Amino acid sequence: MGRGLVVLLCLLALFSSSLCLDHANGRGDQALAQINIYETSLALDSSVKLHASPQVLGSQGEDTEWVNLAISNPKPTSDDWIGVFSPAKFDSGNCWPTTGGKEKTPYICSSPIKYMYCNSHPDYMKSGNVILKFQIINQRADISFALFSSGVKTPHLLGVSNPVAFVNPKAPLYPRLALGKNWDEMTVTWTSGYNIDEAVPFIEWSAKGLPARRSPAGTLTFNRNSMCGNPARGVGWRDPGFFHTAFLKELWPNREYIYRLGHDLVNGSTVWSKNYTFVSSPYPGQDSKQRVIIFGDMGKGERDGSNEYNDYQPGSLNTTDQVIKDLKDIDIVFHIGDLTYSNGYLSQWDQFTAQVEPIASTVPYMIASGNHERDWPDTGSFYAGTDSGGECGVPAETMFYFPAENRAKFWYRTDYGMFRFCVADSEHDWREGTEQYKFIENCLATVDRKTQPWLIFIAHRVLGYSTNDWYGKEGTFEEPMGRESLQKLWQKYKVDLAFYGHVHNYERTCPIYESQCVNNDKDHYSGTFKGTIHVVVGGAGSHLSPFSSLVPKWSLVRDYDFGFVKLTASDHSSLLFEYKKSSTGQVYDSFNISRDYRDVLACTHDSCEPTTSAS
Repeated sequence: MGRGLVVLLCLLALFSSSLCLDHANGRGDQALAQINIYETSLALDSSVKLHASPQVLGSQGEDTEWVNLAISNPKPTSDDWIGVFSPAKFDSGNCWPTTGGKEKTPYICSSPIKYMYCNSHPDYMKSGNVILKFQIINQRADISFALFSSGVKTPHLLGVSNPVAFVNPKAPLYPRLALGKNWDEMTVTWTSGYNIDEAVPFIEWSAKGLPARRSPAGTLTFNRNSMCGNPARGVGWRDPGFFHTAFLKELWPNREYIYRLGHDLVNGSTVWSKNYTFVSSPYPGQDSKQRVIIFGDMGKGERDGSNEYNDYQPGSLNTTDQVIKDLKDIDIVFHIGDLTYSNGYLSQWDQFTAQVEPIASTVPYMIASGNHERDWPDTGSFYAGTDSGGECGVPAETMFYFPAENRAKFWYRTDYGMFRFCVADSEHDWREGTEQYKFIENCLATVDRKTQPWLIFIAHRVLGYSTNDWYGKEGTFEEPMGRESLQKLWQKYKVDLAFYGHVHNYERTCPIYESQCVNNDKDHYSGTFKGTIHVVVGGAGSHLSPFSSLVPKWSLVRDYDFGFVKLTASDHSSLLFEYKKSSTGQVYDSFNISRDYRDVLACTHDSCEPTTSAS
């Protein structure tokens, strides 16, 4: 059998049986899950020609390149589409059998990465001779392009291109900064194709004007057996590479550092990344301007016109671009769950880390766990849904660092200057008496409000208040059982702001306690704390969620659009809140909090320290 025909047959078998089942199970929103590969048939046409160029990518060290795909098809139809696959070859010895006895030969190991309809080019239907442009990132393997007809429901495979590949497919890429467990520590996590028996990973770093030093990095990965179900164990599986984390310690506060990723190869040579910079954290309680970005549910987009993805997460690129545009005025980012919406298609994690690299390589990119990272039946998640596509938290917990005591329990606290952030895991039980409840109370109780006046609670699901449509129909305006246990903690420890994702819109409440507004102001809050302001900020990218027609008095501002929040602490008494539109960067909603230390100490409802009349 000729190599070209083998590759074509491999591409045909690529989409294994789990795909259609997963679509039926409600994960069809993931673009790759829309392909009904059971109906695929082989229709090789010698008159169809595909040529991808350049064939060698990254010759100047680039990790992202544009590839031109020249298509010649004498019989174009409106249902023709191009699938992008990597690796371009396959190894039948390593492929995973599908479930239900439906596996077919030849077995395929390649994974779909993206696809694009040919008629996205206006001239395709006229002549069938066009050039489509694809943005390709380095994902540790070569790439090929296949032409299908008859749409994604009954696809017919017509032809395949030559492979293209990066000069060094194993290169260290996509660094992600995160705060460590101590204030003077920054962690750097990155992806490469090098296991520890091939190369020793490290970070070379220094403050400007000082000698460079090296910090070793640990290496982790995961395999198909780490996944909990399909498609992650089946058609969605793709070798994730290796993840390296280094801890840069004893940093000076607010100092700029330069760093680069390195691997010492066994042959004595060293592979380097490009240079990056970051500014270290302020000392806890330090009085300086500190700027925080918070959003949820962003997902990923495509810059090459693959609207099959952009329709799924239409605001993702705008949010990313606005944050990059404002990056010089940002100190730290919190992405509070539903990171990639990969839903079991592992290739999407690389594409997400490539998209956020300009942000995550420059400022700490702190994450929280959402249903699309964690949820899978009988795996210990609080919800028995299938939203993770079988990932059951493994990629998020391995590819990103966060300062949790147990990475499988995605709750942690972190301090940044005048802020204390208590990050909860809404995919594990948070109710009173649980391990997580005890963590939340400890996180809230142990902050010194004299030095860290701004106390922030974060969770993915809405454990507070939201007038989202489905919450309104339930009549609770919250995630079921959400605030019943937690609201007394928010009140007792005087949490300033609580942020949530999950619901894909923006909403802000009044300062509220037990469903009642405790302050009638809207633009400025000063004096004694009375109640927590709850904010839904899940409109960073994924398709928008409608509001309920019911509007309780506590719902002050709602926006059915894409956006993100920026907090600016000028000092220990002044905090500026801004909600910005992702499309324009313009401020749509804002308010100020002015509060002195004595206002935090003052007695308020259900938040008073015991007193005695004794002298």
